[in-house]
Amino acid sequence: MKIRPIILCGGAGTRLWPDQKKNLPKQFVDFGGWTLIQKTLERIKTPIFDFPVISTNLKYLKKIRYFLKKNKINKYKIVLEPKKKNTAPAVLSSALIKDIPLNQPLVYFVADNLIEKPQALNRSIVKNKANLNNQNIFIFGFKPKNPTSEYGYFLTKKIKKNINKVTKFIEKPNINKAKQIIKKNGYWNAGMFYLRKDSIINNFKKYQPNIYRNCNKAVTKAKYKSNVYYLNKQAFNKSIAKSFDYAVLEKAKEINAIKLDILWSDFGNWREISKFYKRNKTKYFKKKNVFHRPWGSYVNLFKGKNFLVKELTINPKSSISLQKHNHRSEHWMITHGKPKITLNKKYFTMKPDETIFIPLGSVHRIENPYKKPVKIIEAQVGSILKETDIVRFQDVYGRVK
Repeated sequence: MKIRPIILCGGAGTRLWPDQKKNLPKQFVDFGGWTLIQKTLERIKTPIFDFPVISTNLKYLKKIRYFLKKNKINKYKIVLEPKKKNTAPAVLSSALIKDIPLNQPLVYFVADNLIEKPQALNRSIVKNKANLNNQNIFIFGFKPKNPTSEYGYFLTKKIKKNINKVTKFIEKPNINKAKQIIKKNGYWNAGMFYLRKDSIINNFKKYQPNIYRNCNKAVTKAKYKSNVYYLNKQAFNKSIAKSFDYAVLEKAKEINAIKLDILWSDFGNWREISKFYKRNKTKYFKKKNVFHRPWGSYVNLFKGKNFLVKELTINPKSSISLQKHNHRSEHWMITHGKPKITLNKKYFTMKPDETIFIPLGSVHRIENPYKKPVKIIEAQVGSILKETDIVRFQDVYGRVK
């Protein structure tokens, strides 16, 4: 029996756009001729997978159909939630549809994650298929590349058949605790699950009877049209809003881990996005996009809808003007050097791998008083991303009008 991929695609991506009321969810953002939902759909186009089920809401239905067509996926099912209830009801209701046999293996992907070596992931899925039963759940973990408080972690111990049993979950620890967890061979919890349909039913019946009862009614009474299940609103809305982690994973006894040492990111913040462009800047670099200024130079790496990614180089003993922007905010990640930063009335020195958010309308400046160049990956977000959106207050090169 083939493995059924279920794609959770209901996230709003608000962490990327904290200062905007209307935002494009990150799974649909064009990051350079590709999107995260597109990468996820490409990942499941192998013979090991059955046709996909996508869990989402009415707001995203049109976009999901567009990307399914673009990726030439003609056979699929979509399950529409009438209201956001966190991941537990979404995980369960998408598994309960009649298209999925009781003992079919299910792998849950989130639509807004980037996995840069999907072949290794798929090999691990095939390898562990025989270990699935009607009670256990496998989760996917990725070896941390750095300590961070952005992700949850888990610890494991090896048991029979070289299976790694999860012994503890740690939810988004501070940096010092994250360092200790990594020393204990902790892995990032990617929010991806692998189990059989009968296992998910048995675990929800045992640990979340309210969610099981109401989601089962929502599916049974769902309206079905053009490959879409419209879940029954009255029943679904009675489900308790809980994450799958809290509802089931932290209660169930048979939680095992598939541990992978490949690049993974949920693209949940501009630091991770900046790191991606830093790693891949040779791919995005074009000589015609290099611009020289009195203080150094910048290169536009990628321009998407309402955002622009560029790399700045500030020469030794140089400084950009003290300035503000009326139509954009900026996210900076330092990659080389130790710039002095002015942000409104605050002054501080930054170092490589540190990040800072420059809100729209704030007065700011980068200074490089040292002998080595400063390099910064800058992500601009706003309605106007041109040089015309610069209001200068002080400038050593005489550009203040």
